[in-house]
Amino acid sequence: MPKSDSQSKPHVVSPKLISERFTIELGAQEPWPNDVKLYQPYEVEQILLPDNANSLAVQAFLQMCHLQYQVVPRANAEAMSPTGKVPFIKCGAFVVSELEGIVQFVNNRGITLTDKLNNEEKSDMRAYMCLVHNVLEKAELYICWMDNEAYNDVTSKRHGSVYPWPLNHIQNWTKRRAVMKNLKVWNWYDKKLDEVFQEVENACQALSDRLDDKEYFFGNRTELDALVFGHLYSLCTTCVRLKNFQNILKKFQPLLKYCDRICKLMDKDTECLEDLLTK
Repeated sequence: MPKSDSQSKPHVVSPKLISERFTIELGAQEPWPNDVKLYQPYEVEQILLPDNANSLAVQAFLQMCHLQYQVVPRANAEAMSPTGKVPFIKCGAFVVSELEGIVQFVNNRGITLTDKLNNEEKSDMRAYMCLVHNVLEKAELYICWMDNEAYNDVTSKRHGSVYPWPLNHIQNWTKRRAVMKNLKVWNWYDKKLDEVFQEVENACQALSDRLDDKEYFFGNRTELDALVFGHLYSLCTTCVRLKNFQNILKKFQPLLKYCDRICKLMDKDTECLEDLLTK
């Protein structure tokens, strides 16, 4: 009698998956070091809206977990990252990038913000995190790289600031082309500016409805709170289309109060938020 496929074919496991699993499990056995470094572009001269939002989200998450870290600016932080995206952390021998990867790395050390959530709540949380990535982050990329006014006045100067001429122009052109290619894949390339702002407003409405009158989205702080804070705070404080985003956020006072609450937790400047909050 011939063997079935499941009997005759061995199960092949990718060496990369084995290596990643080993790395995570090995990292979980070690205590959190006191010298963890969070790498990002230079905040004053270089960092752009999406990267600033994501860096703030990671910082908020680490603070919510009561984990020590030090922000280290690097001109080539994006090139140093294992995924080509910032921020990333160096924790002992491990280098981990982006919020989701860092959350998983921290969780594997037995530290989690979602232990009190049931499976349905965890699924909802992931859905809202996808909303932030798919709308707010895409809108930030669109504004920085597609809006000519924002690109010429801010993006090209900041992104190219760390490179000498003519390399700065080459780097800007290369990055802009790559972002535009992704925006086409995501069906954001052909959107008008008004449509982008409407997408942001719709996302804020969904987030405000979910937050309702609670302090945090699921009662206690989770990585969703860190992610939402990072993006909303950046939209409130950025100089790129600042008034447009502020006018949208003024409509959602619960979200502004929520951001103000996390600002105080992180010892961030709240003046910009206080100006938007109705008295």
